[in-house]
Amino acid sequence: MPFDSLSRVAHKPAPSAMSAIEDFTDSELWIIRTTLEERYGKKIEPQLADTELRLNPYATELTVCPAAYWEHDGCHFIVLKTGEPRYRSQFYYRVHEMYGTGIEEFDDLSECVVTLLQVQADYVASGRDTSR
Repeated sequence: MPFDSLSRVAHKPAPSAMSAIEDFTDSELWIIRTTLEERYGKKIEPQLADTELRLNPYATELTVCPAAYWEHDGCHFIVLKTGEPRYRSQFYYRVHEMYGTGIEEFDDLSECVVTLLQVQADYVASGRDTSR
């Protein structure tokens, strides 16, 4: 998976690896799966990963954060859990084509995922999607 200057994505480490932020709960994963199924009309299983992320843009310290990642129709999506309950999200087509929602951080996972999907749909509808 590609990464940007603020985060690195890696496959989920062995369970013995510790993270400062708790993994997605079963309830949080249910929210993501259900929202994706409602949007796409089929089951989409997000891949779980850990990400190193700068939670404070003015600091150099990286924090390991759980991430949920999926792809659909040439677009890559990622939702990052940055606290309890705090989430960030972005979508991208290529490493140099990364987009956010315009909202730095959400305190509601459902709102985070729905906003991410809506911003990406608006991006495609605007004709700016050059991946096709």
